[in-house]
Amino acid sequence: MLKRLLDNHFKLSEHHTTVRTEVIAGITTFLTMAYIIFVNPSILSETGMDYGAVFVATCLAAAIGSLIMGVWANYPIAQAPGMGLNAFFTYGVVLGMGYTWEAALGAVFFSGFTFLLLSIFKVREWIINSIPLSLRLGIAAGIGLFLAMIALKNAGIVVANPATYVALGDMTQPSALYALLGFFVITALAYLQVTGAVMIGILGVTILAMVLGHNDYAGLMSMPPSIAPTLMALDLAGAFDVAMLSVIFAFLFVDLFDTSGTLVGVAHRGGLLDKDGKLPRLNRAMISDSSASMAGAVLGTSTTTSYIESTAGIASGGRTGLTAVVVAILFLVSLFFAPLAGSIPAYATAGALLYVASLMAGSLAHANWEDATEAAPVLIAALAMPLTFSIAEGIALGFISYVAIKALSGRFQDLNPAVVILALLFALKFLFLD
Repeated sequence: MLKRLLDNHFKLSEHHTTVRTEVIAGITTFLTMAYIIFVNPSILSETGMDYGAVFVATCLAAAIGSLIMGVWANYPIAQAPGMGLNAFFTYGVVLGMGYTWEAALGAVFFSGFTFLLLSIFKVREWIINSIPLSLRLGIAAGIGLFLAMIALKNAGIVVANPATYVALGDMTQPSALYALLGFFVITALAYLQVTGAVMIGILGVTILAMVLGHNDYAGLMSMPPSIAPTLMALDLAGAFDVAMLSVIFAFLFVDLFDTSGTLVGVAHRGGLLDKDGKLPRLNRAMISDSSASMAGAVLGTSTTTSYIESTAGIASGGRTGLTAVVVAILFLVSLFFAPLAGSIPAYATAGALLYVASLMAGSLAHANWEDATEAAPVLIAALAMPLTFSIAEGIALGFISYVAIKALSGRFQDLNPAVVILALLFALKFLFLD
């Protein structure tokens, strides 16, 4: 009976798959992205947010997002709070710009709501097509470099220096050695296509540090911590500050392109595109993503987005939303492993951050380095994010440099109204609001 219901809803037979295959695919996807359970609370708690509450919010947001994507959109695509956006939330918006984490959650909610409206009124394609590929590549790489800077800073490998701004830290410290070891192990395991490479690296470093007396063991399982400290704590009024518009745009912009790229990439890998190369039910997938971001903000976490790690489940045979539903169930089970998450030190997640950064920075390889009017904005956007410690500033400088260089070069045919307007708005912000 259950098998027939699952087959009817998810159309398993139509997609030439089985319940067993979908369950295995779901477990595979979960193992490749479960590191977010440890990394997200570690990053967001630096804003003053309660670690346990963020842990619960992370698991619930991932479960809700994956469940909606699976049941409603019927895609084997899992969701969870996104890497890069959580770092921007902490180091850019709260610690950098001085906003409260409650206001930052408000910005996440508004970005999700705007994403929802764009999806409902089907204007997202116009926006995506309006943004030059070079800028998208530079922004993706910049987020990777931003994560790399945070990883190196958290591990003590890069430290502040009054004369040179940054310098090499003490490489004999356990934190630096453990972070590098984790990065080496994760990268090697990923190359060898070991499922769950990132999580294995994080847990391996954590256990080794415990054995050598550099880390304390807080336990394995318990009842989930209280989510009360972050539940409904978002400050919508605080997010209405004019200077917050660039923050909301940054959350929206990155989520929009991250989700679009992930959906198309995963669907292509799984043969889920139609005969015209388009993604059926794209609107449902986009609405699922934006709804998950709004739910996550209410629960107490940064932007929730679609995970490229879903390709691991696709490679294991996942073809329907049942894969995503299995991921959602496993995130709910993870709620009972809060003590384990609390035992993960920052240097254990630093190696994971550095590995994810290396993947994201790979987009630089696709830039057109032969055309200076394309290459220069890519470099500006990519370098500005880690050097200003802000994704929003990197996006702004990327847009401004693109329009200025193209205009001065007489390449007006490469410009469109959306890019020009955004560049002008960013320039006005720097001139009058900063």
